[in-house]
Amino acid sequence: MQGDFSAHLKIFSELGVKTRLVRTPRDLEEIDGIAIPGGESTVMSRLSERYGLFEPLRTRIAEGLPAFGTCAGLIFLAKHIDGASQTFQQTTLGVLDCTVARNAYGAQRESFQTRLEVAALGDSIPATFIRAPKITAIGENVEVLATWQEAPVVVRQSGIMACSFHPEIEGESRLHQLWLHGALGLER
Repeated sequence: MQGDFSAHLKIFSELGVKTRLVRTPRDLEEIDGIAIPGGESTVMSRLSERYGLFEPLRTRIAEGLPAFGTCAGLIFLAKHIDGASQTFQQTTLGVLDCTVARNAYGAQRESFQTRLEVAALGDSIPATFIRAPKITAIGENVEVLATWQEAPVVVRQSGIMACSFHPEIEGESRLHQLWLHGALGLER
């Protein structure tokens, strides 16, 4: 519905994964996992509510539908948003037991690229942070897969994996592969 879904579609296609866009509750019935891209989490929330996707999506993920979120996707999956106020209310799916602070790594002009060590991959990956959320707290069932300046930036909870940055911008597919392998049992 919103965000950089085309970059994710390209990566999944290159990995040989059959994909489809999800725009209606019926589309959710026909998928084995969902990627929620970077973009604008507030718009994602509002559009999913407007088109009747919010509750079915929340229910499917809560019941075990694997989900992979990047940047805004992380915010949309998170249980809590740090500093949320009465004037700025955003509804999240609340399926990933973590708290995030929106845009905590800076404004658009403060975007940056770095490399992150991901122990589960045994290697470092390029990471592009654009108005990125910071994970400020995690639940006991959330595994930290990578950190940046001592804060978690890649986390996993059962079949849900999320990151604060945009691996898809770099065409970096190893996190996608890790999620596919762990959540769906597909070969890396």
